[in-house]
Amino acid sequence: MNEFDLLSEGVTLMAFGISFVFVFLTLLVIVTSMMSWIIIKYEARIDSLEKDDAPTPLEIDQHKNKDDRTKNASDTNNYLIGILSAAIHKYRRSHDKNKHIS
Repeated sequence: MNEFDLLSEGVTLMAFGISFVFVFLTLLVIVTSMMSWIIIKYEARIDSLEKDDAPTPLEIDQHKNKDDRTKNASDTNNYLIGILSAAIHKYRRSHDKNKHIS
């Protein structure tokens, strides 16, 4: 095989791969959109999805007070600090045991 044949096969393989990924992702978007449409229609049909009564996420966020968001963030940070501290303590304890065994 000469260099042109190898380059030609490489380009063909690349084109095949790109087209396969493009077709797969296009089908994935279409199927996901169809599933969403079917679920919305089904939920509306059984009246479990209120059209005008449900607030949008932006409306909910606008009603929150800034202090509430700060308080929630502070609580979350304290919770995460506690979890991380416990994980570090456990790691160091197990790491020290492994050091003494060796």
